[in-house]
Amino acid sequence: MSPRNSQSDTPSARKHRPSTGGVIGSGFKEQKLGNTTDLGLAKRLWSFMRPYRVTFFLCLLLLPVVSAFGLMQPHLLQVAIDDYLVPRNLDGLAWVVAGFGAVVFLEAGARYLQFVLMQKAGQRALFDLRERVFGHVQTLSVDFFHRNPTGRLMTRMTTDIESLQEALSSGMITMVGDVITLAAIVAILLYKDWQLALISFIVVPFLWVLITIFRHFLRAAFREIRVQIARLYAHLQESVTGIEIVQLFVREHISAREYRQINKDYRRANLNSVRYDAMLYAVVEAVASVTVGIIIWYGSGQVLDEVMTIGLLVAFLEYMQRFFIPIRDLAQKYNLLQSAMASSERIFELLDTDNRIPQKSEPTPLPTADFRLEFDQVWFSYSDEPDEDSWVLKDLSFCIEPGEKLALVGHTGAGKTTITSLLMRLYDVTRGRILINGIDIREFDLNAYRRSFAAVLQDAFLFRGTIRENLTLGDDTVSHEELVEAASIVHAHPMIARYSDGYEHRITERGANLSSGEKQLLSFARALTQRPHVLILDEATANVDTDTEAIIQDAIDKLMARQTSVVIAHRLSTIQKANRIIVLHHGEIIEQGTHQELLSLGGHYRTLYQLQYAYDGKDPAGTDATLGA
Repeated sequence: MSPRNSQSDTPSARKHRPSTGGVIGSGFKEQKLGNTTDLGLAKRLWSFMRPYRVTFFLCLLLLPVVSAFGLMQPHLLQVAIDDYLVPRNLDGLAWVVAGFGAVVFLEAGARYLQFVLMQKAGQRALFDLRERVFGHVQTLSVDFFHRNPTGRLMTRMTTDIESLQEALSSGMITMVGDVITLAAIVAILLYKDWQLALISFIVVPFLWVLITIFRHFLRAAFREIRVQIARLYAHLQESVTGIEIVQLFVREHISAREYRQINKDYRRANLNSVRYDAMLYAVVEAVASVTVGIIIWYGSGQVLDEVMTIGLLVAFLEYMQRFFIPIRDLAQKYNLLQSAMASSERIFELLDTDNRIPQKSEPTPLPTADFRLEFDQVWFSYSDEPDEDSWVLKDLSFCIEPGEKLALVGHTGAGKTTITSLLMRLYDVTRGRILINGIDIREFDLNAYRRSFAAVLQDAFLFRGTIRENLTLGDDTVSHEELVEAASIVHAHPMIARYSDGYEHRITERGANLSSGEKQLLSFARALTQRPHVLILDEATANVDTDTEAIIQDAIDKLMARQTSVVIAHRLSTIQKANRIIVLHHGEIIEQGTHQELLSLGGHYRTLYQLQYAYDGKDPAGTDATLGA
């Protein structure tokens, strides 16, 4: 609905509406997300990988094959040195070299196959995750989007999911492969020389303690990165969508200063993670170098004492080099995993947000025609814990008969748009009931119920795509003839016909290549194309010029002649033909009747009317503004 009233209908309501500042509402927060365990997050991530478990397990089966081919190479090197080079006997060395080349080739082929399979499984899992998140977000109530900045939601649905890409598509399987490789190397070294192996592994516990310590710092660093990039996205989205106001009020320097500070915070968060990453990598390298030194020191003595062969020492050094390769890889992948876990927390926090309009498991069938709408003692507040100052609507009761043209008037903040929002069930009433033919609207299927309404708002919103797509909204049952008829009734067809490609003319983002009047005419055509039972018009002529208003007013009259209509208007000239006008003040009905009846009462409506036409004492129809004085 229009941000003007759906965000706040009264000053007291504004006070009670949740802030959209540093926290995302309804339990959906930007700050530290608690003590979610890696195991719990991994289980939830696995639920998206489970449909592709066959491919995943094929990758797992290839891991020992890849490791085996890789670990055969140092052994073949040992054989070449001890059996052929040291004895100076080259007979058969060619076969060892050929075997070495074959092993290298087979390792590369198995690694390629494993990588391709894992990427396919990971990309499919990410596809499903994106679908789940987008589908879930679309089910959330309008109130959720009013509470949460768009930029931060976009971060959840884009950047956070992208950060899982490498973790799901290759990171996890690579980490498993690294663990298998490490275990195999340990077994091989213990088999070849258990004493030298134990001396070589003396630094491993120290390394494990350091990695455990770094774990906590890295998780905090990646959480901070996610928070700061969300702030960056939110500021960018707000600055771009509000660029006209920024330029009009020469606010570029202020916007740039705010962006610079947010950008600095984002840079600081990234540098923190880089610092920990570099420290961890340096520690692993240092430990690897120390271990190689220990092997050379101890192994050289063993060679001189003829307890160990040169080939075994070379193989030992080669295996230890390969031992620290997966450790370095695990350290890097660990950073990746920490980033993925931080993003997973945020994604699942969004998926766990249940801010939806409730539905019945077995809804009542919706009446097919002749809607009789009734507000029965309706109270409403935007606050989750309303008090006497936060009520936007107070004990509201009235009926809308089938085919009736009802108008709602009143000062800004009187509750007009809130009524239409409740009517379309964008919110649920706090107290009381809204009925259709005596049945509470909460008994009906939500989607079927909303399809019974069409709305034309003050700020016409058009999607990027063709005019046809914007009018039908994906309803393939609407024929071209019906489309032309609807557009002709509301005077939109001549405007569309001016384009060489007609109804296939492409509209840019938010309808930027159309005027306000053209967008509004298309909104009317779209409303008529949907064949609604009830038409909602919320300040539909507020943003157009006088000439266009005359065209649109005729379109309104034709639309209202076809079905039950509820009209909100500040320009009283647009509602004089309404069957009934309800005058609202601070969420309560203070007057109702026809235009002439309300003028004759000499009350609030007459005051509003006189204020609008005091400049000449006449309304557009020529009625004396002092009628009823």
